[in-house]
Amino acid sequence: MENASKALIIAGAILLAILIISLGIMIYSQASNAINNGGMSDAQTTAFNQKFTKYQGHQKGSTVRTLVQEVMSNNHNEQASEETYITVEGVVQLNAPSSGTTSPQPAWGGLQNTKTYNVAFEYTNGRVSKITITAI
Repeated sequence: MENASKALIIAGAILLAILIISLGIMIYSQASNAINNGGMSDAQTTAFNQKFTKYQGHQKGSTVRTLVQEVMSNNHNEQASEETYITVEGVVQLNAPSSGTTSPQPAWGGLQNTKTYNVAFEYTNGRVSKITITAI
């Protein structure tokens, strides 16, 4: 009888150890996913990208201006960090802030509302990080 009770205690201790190890692995995997995603979940990343990817492809100049305004709003947001900051290159560029301003000012580079432009994206960790605008 004593041997049976000791066997049950040992079996319970083993199950408890397995439970603790499994919990540690689960916490570690969630933490590593958060680090790899920069703290954004898949849903947050998708929502972030959708603000910009709707402008992908061939767009008129007026639509490109709207995109640049959206990027400036994102970059000026207090919550914007290096991970969510978006650079714009090509026909339109976001220059460094001028003296007396807190946000970058766009250099339109001859952007015309009636012309068509190609808007392409580059991604870092699944998020839009760079937008290239070229004239067609």
